[in-house]
Amino acid sequence: MVWVSTRWKILLMLAPTLIVFTMFVIYPLVYSGMFSFTKFQGFGNPSWIGFDNYVGLFTDPFFWQALQNTVVILVVSIAILIPAAFALALLLRRAIPAGGVLRALVFGPAIIAPILVGLIWVFILDPKIGLLNRVLGDLGIPSLQWIGGNYLTPISVSAVFIWSSVGFAMTIFYAGLQLLPADVMEASSLDGATGWQQLRFVTIPMMRETFAIVTILMITNVFKIFELVYMLTGGGPVHRSETLVSYMYFITFTNQQYGYGMALAVVITVLGAIISVGYLAAVRRKEAKA
Repeated sequence: MVWVSTRWKILLMLAPTLIVFTMFVIYPLVYSGMFSFTKFQGFGNPSWIGFDNYVGLFTDPFFWQALQNTVVILVVSIAILIPAAFALALLLRRAIPAGGVLRALVFGPAIIAPILVGLIWVFILDPKIGLLNRVLGDLGIPSLQWIGGNYLTPISVSAVFIWSSVGFAMTIFYAGLQLLPADVMEASSLDGATGWQQLRFVTIPMMRETFAIVTILMITNVFKIFELVYMLTGGGPVHRSETLVSYMYFITFTNQQYGYGMALAVVITVLGAIISVGYLAAVRRKEAKA
């Protein structure tokens, strides 16, 4: 009876969260999945068309362009953001003058709304009115098409995303570093380990879970990038700078192809899940071998 009552107490405590999660996550996912097999323009009755929306997606050149841009942003962001955030956490962990102020300044961009982040960086990266090209012009360097062009836009979006997210990731790493057992660090010092050896063989291995958490959060955040692209380029020219989410928005709410947009939403969800689960599986395999 004690076990039964304890089980029901746990269920009752979880009930509010489960209800909210079902309403705002599970139900929209199921709803989107159902409409992804239909042709629906927001009015009238949807008509069942089977897998036609998915076939259309994989023959849509703009979908592949959006996927390519998203992958570039993901790779660049993960390769630069996570090491940079960890390095900042290591630096700001030290007893340096005004350390609290510096941590607040680094974290500051993370609390700015993404739509405002995009607006700020428009005035820096815009090829015609942007501050960056003005500075380059004063130095005698030719102006570049930072946003709205064929090649540099994904890199520019990655840079803006890193700027806005590095403080958030740094805070998680900083918290993880604060939780490291002091006796282990002291023991490694007494054993003659240098600072680099401590970092490589003690700190980083003990921070594996923190690295996994930050990486998963950054993967999911990249797959949600919309406001930055919307403000920086609007997806143009001719959808060359779209990400998967911005292209889904265009299909669904501008072209009013709701079934087609829902199919793309399902694909985005599946891709994000595959990458996240694959990364976690790789981490667990590596831990099992260690």
